[in-house]
Amino acid sequence: MLPSFLMGVLIFVLIILMFQVLRLTEFALVHGVALQTILEIIMYICISMLPVLFPMSLLFAVILTYGRLSQDSEIVAFRASGLSMKTLVIPAMILALIVAVISAQTSFELAPWGNRQFEVLYSQLANTKAAANIKAGTFSEGFFDKVIYANEVDSENGLLKDIFIYDEKNPESPLTIIAKSGMIVPDSEFPGHSVMLRLNQGDIHRNSETHTKIRFESYDIHLIDPIKLEIREKSPQSLTLKDLTINLAGNPDPVQKRTLETELSKRWAISILCLVFALIGVGLGTEINRRSQKASGLIVSIAVIVIYWILYILSEGMARNGQVPIHLAIWAPNFLFGSFALWKLKKVWD
Repeated sequence: MLPSFLMGVLIFVLIILMFQVLRLTEFALVHGVALQTILEIIMYICISMLPVLFPMSLLFAVILTYGRLSQDSEIVAFRASGLSMKTLVIPAMILALIVAVISAQTSFELAPWGNRQFEVLYSQLANTKAAANIKAGTFSEGFFDKVIYANEVDSENGLLKDIFIYDEKNPESPLTIIAKSGMIVPDSEFPGHSVMLRLNQGDIHRNSETHTKIRFESYDIHLIDPIKLEIREKSPQSLTLKDLTINLAGNPDPVQKRTLETELSKRWAISILCLVFALIGVGLGTEINRRSQKASGLIVSIAVIVIYWILYILSEGMARNGQVPIHLAIWAPNFLFGSFALWKLKKVWD
């Protein structure tokens, strides 16, 4: 089962990346993001998805292995030799237990780290993309507490003319910057991570108790605050087990508490799902008897996974909205599929 499991991980990673291909292509071709940055994004996506990939790959491996045994009539030979189906299930459950432990460890430590790195990097790229899309004759906001206006914009070369900038980073002493021209300069050392606007021939007006005017020939403005991006609050998906425990112990408000408890429960549920999918794989695998075993195993796996995730997403939504008790909603799909697995196995054993 182990080679099939590793092959399943690779297959499902490729399937997930297919949904990101357009976004990654846009960053590479339109916004000039370096290949190294694209590879970082792919790596962080894969790491953050590992807890979900493990039970899916395990289901594929078990169905493929036991389907092959059934196809070659080895299940019949085993049973004729006196081995019960309960004995034949043991190898699948041993692998499932190992994968479940790894999945739990990954879910609470490695995956949150990968998701956090992806959030920071994607936010930086999103800001870079926004900076590259300043439109002529339009006031653009969201650039490090700045409002930017340019009368003419050459987006291909990053050139701007007749620029007006209002900087309210310090509300007590806002800045008004006027320049004849400017150029968007990407960070040459870390392309796609930050953007600088280089202004030419302009004035800086500062209004506080007195009015101050400064004339410049060249003036650089950073449109992104990397430090601010690094320390921004983590999303629930980026919280480790320690983070979740600390936040829950800090008496959060009811909405936040429900979100944290949902996140904690769903991570345990995904880990236990490995055991459930192993049982389903044995039950379904012994019924598959087709010529193209790998193709049929993959199709059955995807069908089971799609049905499960539809139920799971609906249950998670009800848990987050408070419509259903959290533990009941999150664990309901596991209970339903576990019951289905036992029913299938009972049919095989009979």
